[in-house]
Amino acid sequence: MGEVKVIGASLSSFCCRIEWALKLKGVEYEYIEEDLTNKSPILLQYNPVHKKVPVLVHNGKPVAESLVILEYIDETWQENPLLPKDPLEKSTARFWARFVDEKCILSAWAACRAQEHEKEKAVESAQESLGIIDKLIEGKKFFGGETIGFLDLVVGSLPNWLKFLEELGGIKLVDAEKFPSFHEWSKKFVEIPIIKEKIPMPEDLINYFTTSGLAKTIRDSALANNK
Repeated sequence: MGEVKVIGASLSSFCCRIEWALKLKGVEYEYIEEDLTNKSPILLQYNPVHKKVPVLVHNGKPVAESLVILEYIDETWQENPLLPKDPLEKSTARFWARFVDEKCILSAWAACRAQEHEKEKAVESAQESLGIIDKLIEGKKFFGGETIGFLDLVVGSLPNWLKFLEELGGIKLVDAEKFPSFHEWSKKFVEIPIIKEKIPMPEDLINYFTTSGLAKTIRDSALANNK
């Protein structure tokens, strides 16, 4: 099916989705690591609008934005389908994927960066979103049923990302007793070989933010806002 390249960043939760999908499909690809502090000409060439990773390049033609790329991969390579064929089920999976990106991830990040007097409310908001995800996976092996699907790949790096935000922000987001189904799913999911070999680990994220100075910037900002 032609040459495939992935322009990504190894610590990006959005980029690992793409590699997982390609591995599930058995698609060979070239991976190009991007330095987001010094964006390369190839990234600017293939994603001149947003200048962000991930970017999939297939036969010289780029596809940007992780959810769009996942659908492109699923439609281009038919093996091991990620999205259900039923239109309603497919639309539902897309809806929840957007919910994860636009609500779960953003609310967790907001809780991490919240001022001290706002943290409790921000954490409650983030946990409300996680409670919805917990209900979605309740009684299921995977979000789509018996095999890894589109929504599993979208949610997949969320547990490690949340652990990182807990450490960075000094907060508690994931409670095994409060979210038992999500907790159980996440433990099993990250042990799947193709997932485990390519997933951002909390300690790596913390190390990157610490050495880059971003962690101190976030904490200093929160302290300044509390004065």
